[in-house]
Amino acid sequence: MANTSARMLRLLSLLQTHRYWPGTELADRLEVSPRTLRRDVDRLRELGYPVDAARGVAGGYQLQAGAAVPPLLLDDEEAVAIAVGLRTAAAGAVAGFEETSVRALAKVIQLLPPRLRKRIDALQAATAPGVLGGGPTLDAATLTTIALACRGEERLRFDYTPREGAGSSRFVEPHRLVSLGRRWYLVAWDLDRGDWRSFRIDRLTTPEPTGARFRPREIPGGDPVAWMRSRLAAAPNRYEVSVLIARTAPEVQQVVGHWATVEPVSANGCRLRMNVDDLSWPVMVLGVLGADFEVESPPELPDRIRAAGEALLRGAGR
Repeated sequence: MANTSARMLRLLSLLQTHRYWPGTELADRLEVSPRTLRRDVDRLRELGYPVDAARGVAGGYQLQAGAAVPPLLLDDEEAVAIAVGLRTAAAGAVAGFEETSVRALAKVIQLLPPRLRKRIDALQAATAPGVLGGGPTLDAATLTTIALACRGEERLRFDYTPREGAGSSRFVEPHRLVSLGRRWYLVAWDLDRGDWRSFRIDRLTTPEPTGARFRPREIPGGDPVAWMRSRLAAAPNRYEVSVLIARTAPEVQQVVGHWATVEPVSANGCRLRMNVDDLSWPVMVLGVLGADFEVESPPELPDRIRAAGEALLRGAGR
């Protein structure tokens, strides 16, 4: 790496996984000599990053949480506000920012001193985020634990309960967190089954990094998001929803995002298609659109819409 600034950013990114890096491995990753690596670490220390170093044959480097948040020079209130805001965005309150928020949150949390982490946890426990889209509310600590394992290339254990069948303990090489359809998924290589698997984060509990490192495998097709979408498209769903809506296709597509198919049928109308396990999502979409519509399938959907409308009318009557 000839560009010193780019190399420094890469070094900082590796150290922010919070793992212990042997000096030889870190130098190989950056394609520099051990001497150049020592100079780069000294520059990070000058900027305020607390990098610990161990000498000797097994020597290496590790970034520790400090008494401040370098080099942003944030005060305590600002640091807490940023972390809470990122947690809210990670939960899905701001569509399109979920994955970015988790990556940023994982970096911020690792550099916060314990006293600020306690304040953030207390504030989070006393508030209820308004999550849009009807997706399950997730524990931000679970997301950041998994995100750090992905970034640090560290094997992970957790308990998992599938949609059908008994729960089990899983041992995986985590590859990528993917947010689709208001849900979070972990794409990982399952070590017990010897194949790629996806796991819904809301069905996953007690994720624990094992400390064992791994060399990342190449996911089929090279794109974890495309792979995840293909898996979801192939999975059987309980309901195939088809609704004619008196709105233009772009207007409806803006509401449903990539989680549904929208086909134009006229200049001011379209057909919405969705494959879902729960009819709550299409009911909510139709309510948000506020347009005339005609349900083509499934036959259970009109009853769900009537029940939701009656509940809203009862509430308004009070």
